[in-house]
Amino acid sequence: MTDATSHAAEALAQARLEQSRPDGAGPNRARLDRLWQRGRDFLGTRTAVMGGAMSWVSERHLVSAISNAGGFGVLACGSMAPDQLAVEIAGTRALTDKPFGVNVINMHPALDQLIDVCREQGVGHVVVAGGLPSGATLRRIKDGGAKAMAFAPTLTAGRRLVKHGADALVIEGTEAGGHIGPVSTTVLAQEILPDLREVPVFVAGGIGRGEAILSYLELGAAGVQVGTRFVCATECVAHPNFKQAFIRASARDAQPSVQIDPRFPVIPVRALANEASKRFMEFQRDVIAKVDAGAMSRDEGMLEIEHFWAGALRRAVIEGDVETGSLMAGQSVGLVTREQPVAEILAELIAQAESALARRAMDEASLSLMAEPTVGAL
Repeated sequence: MTDATSHAAEALAQARLEQSRPDGAGPNRARLDRLWQRGRDFLGTRTAVMGGAMSWVSERHLVSAISNAGGFGVLACGSMAPDQLAVEIAGTRALTDKPFGVNVINMHPALDQLIDVCREQGVGHVVVAGGLPSGATLRRIKDGGAKAMAFAPTLTAGRRLVKHGADALVIEGTEAGGHIGPVSTTVLAQEILPDLREVPVFVAGGIGRGEAILSYLELGAAGVQVGTRFVCATECVAHPNFKQAFIRASARDAQPSVQIDPRFPVIPVRALANEASKRFMEFQRDVIAKVDAGAMSRDEGMLEIEHFWAGALRRAVIEGDVETGSLMAGQSVGLVTREQPVAEILAELIAQAESALARRAMDEASLSLMAEPTVGAL
């Protein structure tokens, strides 16, 4: 056996050993850590997995559990008032001494006050969702000592956000749950990751396995954001009915809301189809008919349609009304098969990424061994 052949055989044996290691230590973990080192450094965490900010779901218990397990929990401020957010931040800090962030909605009427609460509470990362934040909003976050993150729907928007002071970006594809854009995660990643390197970029939408995480890291992502997989975490306060709906669902059940008339624009929301989904379509038709008949103005009609879902998510998450409530879920819901502790979910994702790296090392070692010429061959 030649020296080269011997080295290839040793590499193959080592790769097989790595794939069978139960403790996760070794070169594959080191490779994964190098791939998401930028994200880990930015978040201050052991892994670069952010928790998606899901209203009524991403509260103190789930957020602290994600952070305690080595991820980065993110509180969903949603429609909270400043005093409510202050209480929730304090409650989260009582459950974890690890880093976590706060997600605020750009269109919230008390946005400045919410940012001030984050400053007063010493929050290290503030994520702005629901539209492109202004430079003034980003400066307010940074002046308070926090790192500012924002969602970038396009490469151009991402560059503009960086120019205005964003410290990191999240790109979220249409596979995600809740309010969604029109472009898939894979296309957004290909459009943005290779050309936007100035700040860390985290990828979100449809991520449910470690192999997918690995692929985005190798494309240039600093980390990922995972939401739907954490809904059925043991630590999540969502109603058992809500969790069971996720466990029973397939990817095809997570559908975007339908807009009936372009005169009455509807921001699509991806959720599990249920009776409320059907009623929303009927409700739009009824409102549009009233507007066309002159019984209400177009603006009044748009407001009526917008308010249809008011309270619907809370009814589903907290009260367990899975028929008339909103079951916001991403398409990765088909990968949610049981209730698990957060630490187990994270460990599973990491193990899948490491196994993919181990398989690749085995393939490379096998190819190298096969390529070695046989001794005595012409």
